[in-house]
Amino acid sequence: MPNCDTARTLICKVAVPVPLDRLFDYLPPADCDPADLQVGARVLIPFGKRQLVGVLLAIEHNSAVDTDKLKQVIEILDRQSLLSDADLRLLRWASLYYHHPPGEVMAIAFPAALRQGRPALLPQQRFFGLSPLGQSTLPEQLRRAPKQQALLSLLQTSGVCLPGAALAQHKIALKALLDKGFVIEQAADQSVAVAMTKPSLAANPDQQAAIDAVIANLGKFAVSLLDGVTGSGKTEVYMQIIAKVLAQGKQVLVLLPEISLTPQLEQRFLQRFAVNMVSTHSKLTDKQRLQAWLSMQQGQAAIMLGTRSALFTPLQRPGLIILDEEHDSSFKQQEGFRFSARDVAIARAKGLGIPVLLGSATPSLESIANVAQGRYQLLDLPRRAGHASAPSFQLLDIRNKRLQAGLSDALLTEIHATLAKNQQALIFLNRRGYAPVQICHGCGWVSRCLRCDANLVIHAAERLLRCHHCGSEQALPKHCPACKTGELQALGLGTERIEQTLSALFPDKAVVRLDRDTTQRKGSLEQYLEQINDGQADIILGTQMLAKGHHFPAVTLVAILDIDSGLFSIDYHGSERLAQLIVQVAGRAGRADHAGKVLLQTRHPQHPLLDTLLSKGYRAFAQGALEERRQAGLPPFSYQALMRVQANSIEEPQQFLHAVCQAISALGAGKTQVLGPVAAPMARRAGLFRFQLLLQSPQRKDLHHLLDRLLPAIYALKESKKVRWSLDVDPLDLY
Repeated sequence: MPNCDTARTLICKVAVPVPLDRLFDYLPPADCDPADLQVGARVLIPFGKRQLVGVLLAIEHNSAVDTDKLKQVIEILDRQSLLSDADLRLLRWASLYYHHPPGEVMAIAFPAALRQGRPALLPQQRFFGLSPLGQSTLPEQLRRAPKQQALLSLLQTSGVCLPGAALAQHKIALKALLDKGFVIEQAADQSVAVAMTKPSLAANPDQQAAIDAVIANLGKFAVSLLDGVTGSGKTEVYMQIIAKVLAQGKQVLVLLPEISLTPQLEQRFLQRFAVNMVSTHSKLTDKQRLQAWLSMQQGQAAIMLGTRSALFTPLQRPGLIILDEEHDSSFKQQEGFRFSARDVAIARAKGLGIPVLLGSATPSLESIANVAQGRYQLLDLPRRAGHASAPSFQLLDIRNKRLQAGLSDALLTEIHATLAKNQQALIFLNRRGYAPVQICHGCGWVSRCLRCDANLVIHAAERLLRCHHCGSEQALPKHCPACKTGELQALGLGTERIEQTLSALFPDKAVVRLDRDTTQRKGSLEQYLEQINDGQADIILGTQMLAKGHHFPAVTLVAILDIDSGLFSIDYHGSERLAQLIVQVAGRAGRADHAGKVLLQTRHPQHPLLDTLLSKGYRAFAQGALEERRQAGLPPFSYQALMRVQANSIEEPQQFLHAVCQAISALGAGKTQVLGPVAAPMARRAGLFRFQLLLQSPQRKDLHHLLDRLLPAIYALKESKKVRWSLDVDPLDLY
């Protein structure tokens, strides 16, 4: 390229992925053509002794630094920006709203491979279709190979050749059909962009009203809250709206709170749509996530399913954004760039001029308040789809009752009765491990983590004590470390212990445990879900992983073992989360033709939350909870920012926060309350001492005006160099 003198006078403003709230100035490469400088392109730059990948955000002629001292960009990695103008505007807005360094915000928009500087090249897509032999073969001829039979049926039903990415779940079956000559690889131009592989179900009147309302908003910004009881057919509503969006040649982004929900929804979408669909979440490889990102960015994929990190994936032809289980706290990033995927999704849809659909059986109080204020459109699905009916609830008062590892006699009787009818029972306990703590019966020693203000949890199968906060482990002791003689006992309940008890009480029944410990191995979750849906599990035991989204037709009994711990939370979000959890777990019961029953073991059967929730329903609870928050001046009737600080000593966080308070006094807090500083609820974690400061204001504008002026002052504090601190705007928990 020609050497251009004018290019030497240009200043590249680069967002560098470091925790500093500023852009950095660089000179273009020596041989740069000014036309090669594209805002939004990745650039390789020298930063200290390292080379980093940054994003070019502006090109100017002036710099606050003497140009003789500026370093040059090493290489321009993209000739064209990988992000659209709308993408860049959203990221700039997110950086400002969450008061987070722009370089780190820009970095989250890219998959790891692109952050490392790899080329943005998408491998040639492969397409597969039926050979003449495959077209004439009846699927029944493959009944001894059910997965091959299912794939052959899918291809015959679709009538088109499908992209390899859409058949990723059928990799082994696809190879077998290729080897047998039933399937052949075909050129991309033989594919059909959109086709239905399975017809839509007949929508009931409530579903049809919701579908029509969202379709009426296609092509413009609108927020709709699909408030549907569990089992009301929200997914069918999603799919019929998606079909309309795909027919317009547009793309759809579907966000899910949990990785565990992705395979199930992906399977349903693959059965319905013969389009290139991709998924992205943390259990995929960097290469897989890069391909998924580029497929959407270049318009080769029509649907993306993903967790919150998928939110920033560029869309060449954006048409619709869906958030399933919009209330779920997993949509809030709790480390680094602490954004809310729900709130940013709404901002993104507004910038793109497209609708966003929020779905939940237990909407967040913030969304319910937005409906009341006319910001969101309410779409109501008050009844279960098909012939399924809502489950009945029963409180089991376990005060002074005999318990076998937390299981009451009344509950065990119900489990026996359910299994006798060849139906499945689901047992929920939101605590993994064998037991929450080990205690010495002789001297009272308790297994405590040396680095956290928390107990070590017993994992009996691995013979370990493990901290669920910092991850530290130690061998399970045989003798008391304190008195050497006392008897060591397991105190409390975990899913591992309940599993042992259930297996002993029901020796001829299959017990499946679903928690983070049993689903770590790749493919294990899908295997367990298949086992449950094939009727090869009698009792399903698990943690929060079971609480939402899953469709288990044979489950007619749901039991929640320990709800009392959630009734007395120190966090004002606690009652909302408990109510949502009860409704979501209960929603797994009676989703097919048989009636469902939900049992809740408690020592507080008269508690107001349980009384309202079970007698009047979630909406009545939500209205009461909102009124309590309004009277207390809590969100969504006020706005918060939480400053968290941690350090190796107990004094440094306190000194830093006192300096912050002095800075606030000097600036003037206006209507913003300053609450603290105080020790965090878990005052010590992973060896670090933790303190926090809460800022709360009745006006969002006032809070952000204070933060805009405060943060530069904080960066200038000498105390800030001795601690690690973070700012959480709109925090979802105070831990």
